[in-house]
Amino acid sequence: MKTPLLAVILFISVTVLNTGCKKSTSATNTPPSLTTNDVILDVTSTTAQSGGTITSIGSSAVTENGVCYSASNATPTINDIKVTAPVISTSYSFAANLTGLTPSTTYHIRAYATNAYGTSYGSVVTFSTSSNVSSVLGTVTTFSGSATSGYNDGLGGAALFSNPGGIASDASGNIYVCDVFNNRIRKIAPDGTVTTIAGNGTAGNSDGPALSAQFYAPQGVAVDAQGNVFVADYGNNLIREIVAATDSVKTIAGNGIPGYVDGAAIKTSEFYGPSGIAVDASGNLFIADKNNNMIRKITAAGAVSTVAGTKTPGYVNGTVNTTTGAYASFRYPSSLILDSQGNIYVADLGNSAIRKITPAAVVTTIAGGPGQTSLLGSPIALATDASGNFFIADESGRIIELTSSLILYDLAGTTNVAGFANGSGTAAQFNNPQGICVTSSGIYVGDSNNNMIRKVVVVTNN
Repeated sequence: MKTPLLAVILFISVTVLNTGCKKSTSATNTPPSLTTNDVILDVTSTTAQSGGTITSIGSSAVTENGVCYSASNATPTINDIKVTAPVISTSYSFAANLTGLTPSTTYHIRAYATNAYGTSYGSVVTFSTSSNVSSVLGTVTTFSGSATSGYNDGLGGAALFSNPGGIASDASGNIYVCDVFNNRIRKIAPDGTVTTIAGNGTAGNSDGPALSAQFYAPQGVAVDAQGNVFVADYGNNLIREIVAATDSVKTIAGNGIPGYVDGAAIKTSEFYGPSGIAVDASGNLFIADKNNNMIRKITAAGAVSTVAGTKTPGYVNGTVNTTTGAYASFRYPSSLILDSQGNIYVADLGNSAIRKITPAAVVTTIAGGPGQTSLLGSPIALATDASGNFFIADESGRIIELTSSLILYDLAGTTNVAGFANGSGTAAQFNNPQGICVTSSGIYVGDSNNNMIRKVVVVTNN
């Protein structure tokens, strides 16, 4: 029997309508999308803090958000233990406090959010409580300098600085300071004695004998095993070296023009606001080329190349591929350090993140990000200890520890509170901290607007 034409038309019409309805329902009735914070905050034996970032509320308002966790279920849901957080309004990030945890226990946790169309989950993060820790704080004292801006060598508080910036340490515990507005490089011995090792105080870019040479707002400093000191000369857009054997300064890369050019000749390469510098055991230098949004490399032979990043600021992870032009992206990288495996860690200031670049040129984020700005704030400087723990200077007023297990502790200071006070935890105050380094005796901070070098000792309370 032949099918009547009207029946065919009706069948097609119904099919189209059904298909359209299914597509509309799928596209319209969606639950939220979110991520789990990649670090856990302030873990003790019985408490911790976690949270998440909602990237899309979905098709209707979020009615509940928080975290769910379990010691036995590796993919926890809201049917396990959950802690709600205030429902988002103007912010897409939320945090939840966990209490009543069991000491020495491993937990699986993830963020969740619910709307009228369902509950969604972020990725699972695993952490372990300690056996008997009640808090981890930093005790802050003044190591060198005073509230008075100026220039003077001397011991402890008798020394004067003018907005100290980047700092670094050597194997003997000496600290090297970019004395930014004095246009000098200073050295602090372990006993607190301050001397000047380079710069005559006048802004300029002349090479020559160390104390006659000129710098212009130096921001980053590093030292190698031979005692040579390398300087990211921010205002001059140059990379300089203070040569230990000759006690002289020379320019090793850059022509002074703010720009972006790779190359092998000293006067060919260009930088734009280099602010961070690190040196490896082979004499290669790595530069946080801040205003170019790039990480650059200078070989021991003086050849400059781009490791990662593009001139356009952004936030993109991935594998660098010079053939396709995929370089990942950063937003005003300000500081960087190296580990013994050749990994580069970057304080990505504008993205509120700590990024990692492997020797295979894979760029990832290990903490923070644009959606989690409250975690790290404005990470301007970065240091590490022998155990692989990171210490971060948040220029908004905090000193932060990020452990090798990705546990975050606010050691000292308070976000967006500028001032001067010694003490522990939030009782301490900083004013625009710009540099940080670690020695065997503690953590040292270039507290820029207080014109001081501060010392932080981590105290674990049981």
